[in-house]
Amino acid sequence: MKTQISNHPSRTLAEQAILAQAFAQKDAGTQAQVGSVRNWAQDQEIFSEGDSAEYFYKVVSGVVRTCKFLVDGRRQIDGFHILGDIFGLEPGAQYRLSAEAVSDCTVIAYRKTKPGLLVAHDQNLSQELLSFAMQGMARAQEHSLLLGRRSAMEKVAAFLLDWAKKSKHHGLVNLAMTRQDIADYLSLTIETVSRTLSQLERENVIDLPSIRQVRVRNPDMLEDLAA
Repeated sequence: MKTQISNHPSRTLAEQAILAQAFAQKDAGTQAQVGSVRNWAQDQEIFSEGDSAEYFYKVVSGVVRTCKFLVDGRRQIDGFHILGDIFGLEPGAQYRLSAEAVSDCTVIAYRKTKPGLLVAHDQNLSQELLSFAMQGMARAQEHSLLLGRRSAMEKVAAFLLDWAKKSKHHGLVNLAMTRQDIADYLSLTIETVSRTLSQLERENVIDLPSIRQVRVRNPDMLEDLAA
């Protein structure tokens, strides 16, 4: 029997369309229970470190950053999350990190207290959660290695390569994050990030069409610098 998507009265047509895509081939009653569409504006806080971890989230559009604020006021960004990524899935009762919208974003919120319902009625999601756990460990290792690199050039080059691989436009990287975000992710100062990008541009490794765009001109050299 063909699945019908319930017209939940508290959801807009756009939200219903997102849920229809995310929960295809499930009955309408289950769909209404397992997820809800939420929207956040740029720089809006999604949750804060220490909040009750009642939900975890999947990115539908936009970019989300997870971060920790240190006692001296500095911010350490743990990761950036894009389309399809899951964040906020905690083993304990509280969030260990804060999450903020880098850009205007849409996510699906899943209630953590219903894991049995999610697994029983959404086999794809249960597989995604396992994949997320494995990817999370790999991402943490990669970030640790990135922070352990000796020079700012190595860090910035590796960061650009990573986002170039995610870009839909060959050689052109559209960055949702600010240079301050990049600095806080790489444990550098914003001045160091800006100076390094300018050096890469002078050496014809990249072009900087705008403050949020990077065009990779020489990917081989960028690879060498990141190695």
